[in-house]
Amino acid sequence: MTLPSDSQDRNQSASLLPKLLTSLPGPRAQEILDMDDRFVSPSYTRSYPFVAEHGSGAMVFDPDGNRFLDLNAGIAVCATGHCHPEVVQAIQNQAGRLIHMSGTDFYYGAQTKLASKLSEIAPGDGDHKVFFSNSGAESVECALKLARYKTGRKQMIAFLGAFHGRTMGALSLTASKSVQRQAFAPLVPQVTHVPYPYVYRSPFGDPESCAQDCLDYIEKTLFTKLLDPTEVAGIIIEPIQGEGGYVDAPVSFLQGLRELTQRHGIMFIADEVQSGAGRTGRMFAIEESGVVPDIICMAKGIASGMPLGCTVASADVMDWKPGMHASTFGGNPVSCAAALKTIELLEKELLENCRNMGEHTLGRLRKMAEKSPFIGDVRGRGLMIGAELVWDKKTKKPAPDLRDRVVTWCFEQGLLILGCGPNSLRLTPPLNITQTQIDYALDLIERGIEECSR
Repeated sequence: MTLPSDSQDRNQSASLLPKLLTSLPGPRAQEILDMDDRFVSPSYTRSYPFVAEHGSGAMVFDPDGNRFLDLNAGIAVCATGHCHPEVVQAIQNQAGRLIHMSGTDFYYGAQTKLASKLSEIAPGDGDHKVFFSNSGAESVECALKLARYKTGRKQMIAFLGAFHGRTMGALSLTASKSVQRQAFAPLVPQVTHVPYPYVYRSPFGDPESCAQDCLDYIEKTLFTKLLDPTEVAGIIIEPIQGEGGYVDAPVSFLQGLRELTQRHGIMFIADEVQSGAGRTGRMFAIEESGVVPDIICMAKGIASGMPLGCTVASADVMDWKPGMHASTFGGNPVSCAAALKTIELLEKELLENCRNMGEHTLGRLRKMAEKSPFIGDVRGRGLMIGAELVWDKKTKKPAPDLRDRVVTWCFEQGLLILGCGPNSLRLTPPLNITQTQIDYALDLIERGIEECSR
């Protein structure tokens, strides 16, 4: 769905911006919140009392008719915006023909066509094979099993700050927040975590030095003192850490890590669950480095809100026997139809809009940072953007409490954003968001930082 341009009717443009009719939460939303408190697991993390009722594009409405501008996109899931009419039509058409048949035991065209398309767009030459599941965590579980199967090795390496999911295998690779691992030991054994190249906090001050330092740690410390590389099945990395703070790995680091894994026969696994499906302005974030992973994990934005996880590997890597891994619901026909339409829309127009709007957003945020004493590092690619809030720019003292106040303040103005990492704001709007909407949101964020820092 192409949203109206800035020159179109003013009333129509106004409908693409927030409008609050009640105090928040409104009475109907409060009914749902009260019921949720009684019946839903308290393990879910909710930053503020927003209740979604329906949505279109970058706008979502609560049950009381309040209209919000969504810069979360369902946590980077609704790549084509809420209820894109072409995606909705694809879902309805498929649901009217076949909802489920279990691709683990039978065949159907939607799954096979999607696998063919993913093979076509995945980095690297030659054919790829795809395992379908329902979520990012499941796609990571598949990658973990596949790496161990293919290499015959047991050890895995992941990075500090990483988030790979909450199922037991994925959780064992996760090192984002201690509360996510608390009380769940023993986790899957033989997982080692190493430093991620946090360039913006590096004492070396430049990407190349930081990248080399982290590579040297793996090669010269880990592999000589703690872990023989011949025992390592795979190294899993987010090209851009998501929950860890939207931290972009230097190109030189990814290239050096690829060389290291090839030299030691280790599977290079790219977790693109949050950064993939066009979020950075490319289909995959790893493409910017030129690195071709052995295994790619996908989910979130690939089906515009339908549950789908995809583990993609070259045909010679994914060569395991029937029965070694399966999923009853993974790659169901409706999710596959949504994904095929999503990829079509990404290629036709949304990747370009993502790049343009991302460049505009980063430019404005960096100008805001020049004026504000509270905006530290601004980073990101496409529409996967993080902005750190700090109390002191010289010391880079994090301001997590300020970040949280800004997030809540923005909600109270009709703008939905979230945090990531210890003190960053994250902006992951639908990829068809307009410049008018971006500018409105950034104006609010700027005001919010000023108001909440007093």
